[in-house]
Amino acid sequence: MNLQPDWLAPTTPLRHTWQGLVNIDQFRWMVRRDTQDQLRLAHDELGARHVRAVGMFDDEMRVLGADPQSFNDPARRGKRLNWQVVDYVIESLLDMGINPMFTTTFVPSEMASGPATCFSTRSHVSPPKDYQQWAHLVSQSVKHAIERFGRQTVRQWYFEVWNEPNLRGFWDGDQADFHQLWQTTRRAIKQVDGELRVGGPSTARAEWIGDFLEFGRKHDCMPDYIIAHVYNNDSASNPLSPFEGPQADKENQSPHFAAGVVRGVRSLADSMGFKGEIHWNEWGKSWWPCFAARESEAEAAWVVKSMCEVSQLGDYFAYWCLSDIYDQVGYGAQTFHGNYGMMNLQGLRKPAWFAHQLLGMLGGQRIAAPTADDGLSGALLTRDGQKWAALLWNIAESGQDQTVRLRLPDGAGAAKLYRIGPKENNILHAWRQMGSPDYLLREQKQSLREQNLLTPAPAEALRQEGDQVEFSLSSPGVALLLG
Repeated sequence: MNLQPDWLAPTTPLRHTWQGLVNIDQFRWMVRRDTQDQLRLAHDELGARHVRAVGMFDDEMRVLGADPQSFNDPARRGKRLNWQVVDYVIESLLDMGINPMFTTTFVPSEMASGPATCFSTRSHVSPPKDYQQWAHLVSQSVKHAIERFGRQTVRQWYFEVWNEPNLRGFWDGDQADFHQLWQTTRRAIKQVDGELRVGGPSTARAEWIGDFLEFGRKHDCMPDYIIAHVYNNDSASNPLSPFEGPQADKENQSPHFAAGVVRGVRSLADSMGFKGEIHWNEWGKSWWPCFAARESEAEAAWVVKSMCEVSQLGDYFAYWCLSDIYDQVGYGAQTFHGNYGMMNLQGLRKPAWFAHQLLGMLGGQRIAAPTADDGLSGALLTRDGQKWAALLWNIAESGQDQTVRLRLPDGAGAAKLYRIGPKENNILHAWRQMGSPDYLLREQKQSLREQNLLTPAPAEALRQEGDQVEFSLSSPGVALLLG
């Protein structure tokens, strides 16, 4: 890769849309100290300011539950609202500078119209049997939040209606049922405070968005923001996603599928005159629960590639997900087991975490940079006054290092190089050297934690002569050059 950029070329703003919003699997996990510890790190290192987690209304959160004071009185043994556990989580988040995304999922068992559940944790996904009762639950929850945390604080939150209603396993109704749920829930929230931001449809594969906007327009219930999900292997299931790009990329062997969906949704929203924010609050390379490559430098390179290409076409891109503290189809037993998290059960940062850190080190003004014809490597360059940065990625699976030559800005001093590769800033390499233990001894965990900080490459890795630098980039891999 030979880059000879014009560092004095006009710049365009670069919004750091990969920062701000992170995902935790389910709301229940945020009562745990280790989850909260990981969220603090995400706040400090990744710029997390909002966190999304489904299941706020699950039975385990006790929002609708038995009153212990009526235990000996059968006539008074009904259910009552109780926000103590939810309040504890929200207060913990606010203390660390993170706002909750208020997700109205799932239906408490007492309100569910049927027995359908999802996840190994048995969250109820049937439509409410009484929409008036559901609206009361939602409105009372929002009123309580305002009373407890203050109107101005709650107005900083985002409100989300359901999760992936186009997947039968997550919603036991059809599209019309979801539209009824959306209209009812949105109205219940807006009647409490019309300034609160309510969004949807949070659909897998970014489906239903056109229908959703059309329904909102016809029934006076437009979303304040759109929510969509995409994984690069969604194409394996013949999605009905909006797509913009070459036909060859509309299949699961192409690394460019997810970017094509992001472009397609942007074009669809623009064509329908939608002016609100667009949130990609789930995205990644694969939706498979266990996918070893997700924990490798290949995922880090794909994350950087994707954000370099399409990050400006949305307002938030929240990678799925932050942590391996996770249980949808079973709770992981091994130290590393291919799970979704950017951080493992013990709080060890994976390459995808470091990829987000490197993205966050970019400036706010972008200059043009050439990309390879095959789309397998490229660069994003920023210049802010005297500060500059060059972020490079290579998603080729050749296993052979690529030589990078880059011309620096005039008068640039010594540069600093960071890399993510098979060994550098890759905690799985150190773990494998230990013999890949499923359960870490205390001293092993401590040793790995000491090695698990973003570390610059040694000085000899960067060869600099005048305004030209040369270094190697693994295939796949990521590099960031700063000056």
